[in-house]
This record gives sequence, structure tokens and C-alpha cells, in this order.
Amino acid sequence: MEYKDYYKILGVDRKATQDDIKRAYRKLARKYHPDVNKDPAAEDKFKQMGEAYEVLKDPEKRAAYDRLGEQWHAGEEFRPPPDWDAGFEFSGGGAGVGAENFSDFFETLFGRGFGGAGPGRGGFRARGQDHFAKVMIDIEDAFHGASRAITLRVPEVDAQGQLHTRQRSLNVKIPKGIRQGQHIRLAGQGAPGMGGGETGDLYLEVAFRPHPFYRVDGSDLYLDLPVAPWEAALGGTVKTPTPAGAVDLKIPAGSESGRKLRLRGRGIPAKQPGDLYAVLQIVTPPAKSARDEALYREMQQHMDFNPRRHLGV
Repeated sequence: MEYKDYYKILGVDRKATQDDIKRAYRKLARKYHPDVNKDPAAEDKFKQMGEAYEVLKDPEKRAAYDRLGEQWHAGEEFRPPPDWDAGFEFSGGGAGVGAENFSDFFETLFGRGFGGAGPGRGGFRARGQDHFAKVMIDIEDAFHGASRAITLRVPEVDAQGQLHTRQRSLNVKIPKGIRQGQHIRLAGQGAPGMGGGETGDLYLEVAFRPHPFYRVDGSDLYLDLPVAPWEAALGGTVKTPTPAGAVDLKIPAGSESGRKLRLRGRGIPAKQPGDLYAVLQIVTPPAKSARDEALYREMQQHMDFNPRRHLGV
């Protein structure tokens, strides 16, 4: 996927005001509109401008896009970090009209789920808009439940048309057993209502921070578990970490690297808890001494073992 430099496409500075962006788009639109410009490349240029304007005209999308930084260049291979949009508060405005014709880059960042993944209430009502934000939590918080202070950045445009973000902090109760992608509803923390209407709600979409041990798949956890060659060959019981504390895991004799051993119910807790899968990784001890080398040579001489036999060599 190629990175799109929306500022370069519209020919504006990254510090341009919202009015500057609007003027630049209108000027280029008059020049490259397919009804006016018959150059075969004009239609593609017009489409790129529309995509850039869809992002930069919207303070929320623009603030999130700016977070990606200036280190990327147009045309470079790009993959957004999984937490690139975490901590931004959005009003629920997803992709605009015609966005289905935009690039994969746009769809990845601002597709159907952007700012509108939660159960918004839409429509013309006096009630305030619901807001949405993505928050990162630790896996351990899902196991035990927790109360956490979070800080959200709210994009705003000042009187001079410059984009800024203000911060607001909230205390959030994280329920035990929450899963990635689920929402925490904070009643009355959305946009103010009109004409005395009630305030909207804030929905926090939960994502897990990368963990040094565990990988998450739905309600299941995966752990790469190092084992010694003799533990795999002869079997044995080894201490194995879980988010709820270490347990004893029986390694069957003759195990190989990649074998999955299931710890039932040791995944994300819930009415139907997930499982934890220990994926065995055989670790070869280094030959640090002459005695170590002698042991390896004895194994080499006495064990009929060819790890490449299945390759026919």
C-alpha cells in the first residue's frame, strides 16, 4: 500500500488553515475537473484531490492523519501502526460520499469503522452526538478488571482556522473479561445536546497493547514456550506463565517445535472463557565448554538422527 501525501496533492503547507485548504481544493478542482480538462490524466488527478480534501477538510481526520508524521513520502510502502488512531476522540463521522472510490490507503485509515464503529444514534435530534475513541489497555486489565485514567485528544479549529487538539482526562472502569474490539460506554460524555437536549455518550473501543509474551486471537491467547531438547524428547513438567499466574504444564515425550498444548479456560475470562495455547519452541543450548562439545559429539555418534530425512537428503 502506497503512502498518500495529502498536503502535497493539494499543494498546501502542513500548517495551512482550514480556509487555505478549501481555497486550494476549489482552485485545483476548477483546473482538473473532467468536464473542463480533457487530459486523460485529469480524472485521476481530480480523484486524488477529492480524497485529499475529504481528509484535510475534516479536523478529526486531519488530526489523526497528522499523527502519522512527516517521515513518510508519497509512493513509499506503508503500513499504519496498530495504535495509530488510539486516543483520538471522534464525533462518529465516517467516510464521506464517494469514499468507496478512494484508495486502499484511505480505506485502511478512514474506512467504514473510522469514528463510527460504535452504536451511534444518528438522525436529526436534539440529543448530542455520540463520540468515539480507541483506547489501548493491557491484557492483564482484561483478566482482573481495572480502573484507569485515560487522556483523549479532541481535534478543534481555532478562530484563525488553525487545527489544534485539546486534551481531556477521564477515569474509566475496565470490566473483567472485555475483549479486543468491544466498547465501553461512558454515558453523557459525548457532545452537548441542542436546545437543552441530553448529552451524547462516549464509546471507547478497546484494543490490547502488544505484550512481550502473549498474542491475542479473539478470546484465546498464544504463548511461545521455550523448552530444552531433553524436555521435548523425554517429556516433563515445566512452569508456564499465564496472565493469572504460573501453572505446571506437562510436556508429552517426543514433542516437536510448533506443537500446541492447550490450557483450557486460561484465555480471556468470560462466561465462556478462552483458552491459552503454549506453542513449543525447542531451544538448543550452546556448547560453551569442552564437556558440552563432547556431549554433542556423543549424541552425533550414537543417535541415528537426520533432521533433513524428509527432504530426501
